[in-house]
Amino acid sequence: MEASNPSPAPTPGNPPSAQAEGFDLDPVEIRVLGVLIEKAFVTPDAYPLSINAIVTGSNQLTAREPVMAISEGEAQAAIDSLMARKLVSRRDQAGARVPKYEHLVRVRHSLPPAEQAVLATLMLRGAQTAGEIRQRCERLHRFDDIAAVDAVLEHLAEKFPPMVATLPRAPGTKEVRHAHLLGGAALFEEMAEAQAGGSGGPAGRGRIAELEDELARLRSEVDTLRRDFDTFRQQFD
Repeated sequence: MEASNPSPAPTPGNPPSAQAEGFDLDPVEIRVLGVLIEKAFVTPDAYPLSINAIVTGSNQLTAREPVMAISEGEAQAAIDSLMARKLVSRRDQAGARVPKYEHLVRVRHSLPPAEQAVLATLMLRGAQTAGEIRQRCERLHRFDDIAAVDAVLEHLAEKFPPMVATLPRAPGTKEVRHAHLLGGAALFEEMAEAQAGGSGGPAGRGRIAELEDELARLRSEVDTLRRDFDTFRQQFD
């Protein structure tokens, strides 16, 4: 899965199509791996995940671009392939009635939490600006500013093989978008073409995506307030 000869990281002027072979995950593998990384952050008490939980996370209607309908069989096939690539492992837990799975991205590619969060967000939400990444990563990892996101993107682009790249600036936009490279050069070029044509991805969803992000943020804040209140109340019980 990894390249055999070093090559420069993909940039708007140096797309990955002409580079040495890197990643080549299919869309279902990308979604399943992204879900495993995401849920390790947001639902640690329920992690590792069963196949049923992986399917549920993969087919969410919010915080996913595109929305998918993955079957249990497809999810299991993706897990088996990711295990063969040493990106996922099976975790057998005492008393568990079904097998559960966890990602190995941290170990396999030496990614700290901030880089895992950015990569998962790109895998689950499509191409995004640094500002969108910062906002949508909030439940996974809190970035103090855009510069911190840019630093993570730069490091992921400099890995071997590179894991993210910057798309050419879309017509009429001020900010560039960034995309993961886990689907290989063909998927990256497809995302670049969709952006150039003004269709697909977060840009195509427009205001709906913005509203979904705002709703997710508000729900997260309410959950935090509830936990803080419960902690405060316990002091008087």
